Amino acid sequence: MARLADYFIVVGYDHEKPGSGAGLGKIIQRFPQKDWDDTPFPQGIELFCQPGGWQLSRERKQPTFFVVVLTDIDSDRHYCSCLTFYEAEINLQGTKKEETEGEVEVSGLIQPAEVFAPKSLVLVSRLDYPEIFRACLGLIYTVYVDSLNVSLESLIANLCACLVPAAGGSQKLFSLGAGDRQLIQTPLHDSLPVTGTSVALLFQQLGMSFLHFSVFSKSF
Repeated sequence: MARLADYFIVVGYDHEKPGSGAGLGKIIQRFPQKDWDDTPFPQGIELFCQPGGWQLSRERKQPTFFVVVLTDIDSDRHYCSCLTFYEAEINLQGTKKEETEGEVEVSGLIQPAEVFAPKSLVLVSRLDYPEIFRACLGLIYTVYVDSLNVSLESLIANLCACLVPAAGGSQKLFSLGAGDRQLIQTPLHDSLPVTGTSVALLFQQLGMSFLHFSVFSKSF
């Protein structure tokens, strides 16, 4: 049995390190807090979940999902699924100046401007199930944004506690606890991924072609 998710990480914009160029990201929360003995925590994850750099936006962008594959020193792959969305924040632009009878006075009024900061939900796993990870992160995002009456801690705990067979071709049905149902189809062998596409006919045709070619060659 293998863990479905090794780590769940929340990465946000770092307002404490402003700069003239692109901003920086920082880890806000991570689950679990301690590293697994067999799977170290991926260093620099805040860099990989924002390939284009951490930048504020004047408009709310649509959520995006992608997967980054990291390879450790032992040549083991770690699949980092990232769901990024933007949250509204208030940017204080200082005081407002008013001109009265030729004199400039500071009124003390502050001009708020709404900006949007990126935030990423990251799931790190040694298993390659991008569609399952997309569904899990999408569910957590929906519960968070819509303030549903579901405990986020329970969702993340169920996600990190889920164990699935590494191979064998069996099916695993599980739930994060929000009325959802997730179905995982494990591969027959751990070295062959599950693609959802049948290749039996292709291999059968290739085998027949090789056989015909062999018979044709021996006839000469």
